[in-house]
Amino acid sequence: MEKYLTAPFTAEKITQLKAGDYVYITGTVYTARDAAHNRMMETLERGEELPFNIDGQLIYYLGPSPAREGRVIGSAGPTTSSRMDKYAPGLLDLGLRGMIGKGKRNKQVIDAIVRNKAVYFAAVGGAGALLSRCIKKAEVIAYEDLGTEAIRKLEVENLPVIVVIDSEGRNQYEIAVKQWSQPATN
Repeated sequence: MEKYLTAPFTAEKITQLKAGDYVYITGTVYTARDAAHNRMMETLERGEELPFNIDGQLIYYLGPSPAREGRVIGSAGPTTSSRMDKYAPGLLDLGLRGMIGKGKRNKQVIDAIVRNKAVYFAAVGGAGALLSRCIKKAEVIAYEDLGTEAIRKLEVENLPVIVVIDSEGRNQYEIAVKQWSQPATN
């Protein structure tokens, strides 16, 4: 099913999504990869505030390439999500509502998604140039010294993603394997 959502998200919006749904996101999305996640956790351990209010927000696991002339951002393809698995449960418990990346997530992340009524989306890997066209504004808001891994605030319009893990823990990767491993019937 196709759905159009405006970010940031409420728990009510998220619980309406089901694994396999095609979603087009418009609104504010933040970027963070490994180094930025590590800095955020260090910040929390010191008892300090994160560089943005994480409640209801969506993090895109993205480290964009430099923008070409006349463009807001360079290629904007997703990073492998499992690299953020050790950080995700803690951020979800703080109110993070969703993540965009590619690839599988571990059991602790899936449990945190269910516990917090959150969602994990996949963006198409290898389509970074096309995905960048959905980004209308990009601004570094924290950790500028990390270069491409700095946290950015993005304004997106109809960013195409697929619900991989929904708020009830249904996993599209597992569903697809079961569907395609069934013997064909005539």
